[in-house]
Amino acid sequence: MTLTPITHPLLTRPGLRHGFFTRQGGVSTGLYEGLNTGVGSSDDPVAVAENRRRVAEHLGGVPNDIAACYQIHSVVARVAEAGWKGQRPEGDAVVSAAPGVICAVLTADCAPVLLADPEAGVVGAAHAGWKGALGGVIHSTVAAMEALGARPGRIVAVVGPCISQDSYEVGADFQDRVEHHDAGAGRFFAPGADASKRRFDLPGYVLWRLEQAGVGDAAWTGEDTRTDAARFYSNRRAYLNGEPDFGRLMSAISLG
Repeated sequence: MTLTPITHPLLTRPGLRHGFFTRQGGVSTGLYEGLNTGVGSSDDPVAVAENRRRVAEHLGGVPNDIAACYQIHSVVARVAEAGWKGQRPEGDAVVSAAPGVICAVLTADCAPVLLADPEAGVVGAAHAGWKGALGGVIHSTVAAMEALGARPGRIVAVVGPCISQDSYEVGADFQDRVEHHDAGAGRFFAPGADASKRRFDLPGYVLWRLEQAGVGDAAWTGEDTRTDAARFYSNRRAYLNGEPDFGRLMSAISLG
């Protein structure tokens, strides 16, 4: 099956290649059926390697061109001057000004964010779960791009498929925590099933953080990973279904 990544007009420009890859077009089977790119999953490593090769090939490269961190829900943004050849330093964002480097993040409900300043020739990818988004991974990614010559006002960013507000129930204490950190963040919460629950708008919150970081233009692709099992892996769905593990989706961007 042909890979059919989701793309967005903000990043569809000369000199840029990008894609929010779905689970379609891969060789994994069983629980991980499809394009599982998660090295940290319990899937067959040979299948995962082939899936990652297909992603790299789709973006005009090879697996050694991929720069993707060992993600720890941090605010650490790494600079990749070349592909990492399978190495995975800890962090949650990658930026590069080097043509051919595939900046990538893996998600399964968290928000993948792809960014670019086409004029400066700088791209980046960030993994923004609630913890990273709250802590400042968006700001650190933009700062790392700025250090390579980008200007925040010229940066365009797209938030890819992630868990949506209708699917993301949290405790009321979580809202208190977020509002304590960010005055005004209450707008991203809606009532839950009862008084002790809330529903959190992760993509909306990430877009707000991009705005706070000075990004010139940003959008969300609009897909909910939890509700679309045919196209997306989902940590929350796997938990609710009592499944022992889940695949990981790759989102990536490169110059070239």
